[in-house]
Amino acid sequence: MKNNIIKRSLLPLMLMATALLSACGFQLRGSYLLPQELQTLYLSSTDVHGELTRLVRQNLQVNNIEVLKQQSSEAPELRILNDSLDRRTLSLFENGQVAEYELTYTVRYEIRMQGKEKQDFKFEIYRNYQDNPDAALAKSRELTLLRKEMRIEAADRILRNMASITL
Repeated sequence: MKNNIIKRSLLPLMLMATALLSACGFQLRGSYLLPQELQTLYLSSTDVHGELTRLVRQNLQVNNIEVLKQQSSEAPELRILNDSLDRRTLSLFENGQVAEYELTYTVRYEIRMQGKEKQDFKFEIYRNYQDNPDAALAKSRELTLLRKEMRIEAADRILRNMASITL
């Protein structure tokens, strides 16, 4: 009898805790195990104040990677060469206006280490975006959020790639 009462009171508590955690956007994330050679590095970019550079720096610091303020000949360098967002038309409305785009976010970066050949990397992230001229303001906001999401994914992907490279 007591076990039934405990089970009945425990289930709603577990459901409520799960709902609260999912509502606040909580996600389990593993830390990136970067090679020992990359535990201290210099981050450089062609767009020093760009959003992607800021996100990569933030991810490095969260993962306890020391990011040097000045370049050192001994420290490896993570250099973000460029990031670009392109779009291509996927479909049209009957009146000829664009109904759907495919967004392509391309990122190129390299890792330079003293005494070793630089390693170049490039990847692309794709998203579909449906346009609606009747809801231009809402669609503009959606596009902004998609761009932000793609940059966050790109910053995470750079660290994942760094964790898997062989030096």
